[in-house]
Amino acid sequence: SGMATAGSGDVLTGVVVSLLGQNSGAFEAAAIAVCAHGLAGDAAAERWTRRGLIASDLLNFLPEAWRRLDPGETSCQSV
Repeated sequence: SGMATAGSGDVLTGVVVSLLGQNSGAFEAAAIAVCAHGLAGDAAAERWTRRGLIASDLLNFLPEAWRRLDPGETSCQSV
């Protein structure tokens, strides 16, 4: 899988921490971060390939992931 690359967990951690800094609860921050992280990974793999994916590629696709998430969403079920 493309997400099994060095640094992808660091990107996820950064997203969680940024949400915590915006006063999200811990569970909500983790759930939203995992969803956004996964959506960014899917978008990056679709644009390039899973084999060539590196962690910094995820950063380029996080804005797209945020656009796909509904405000106040705490899971990926609606995406």
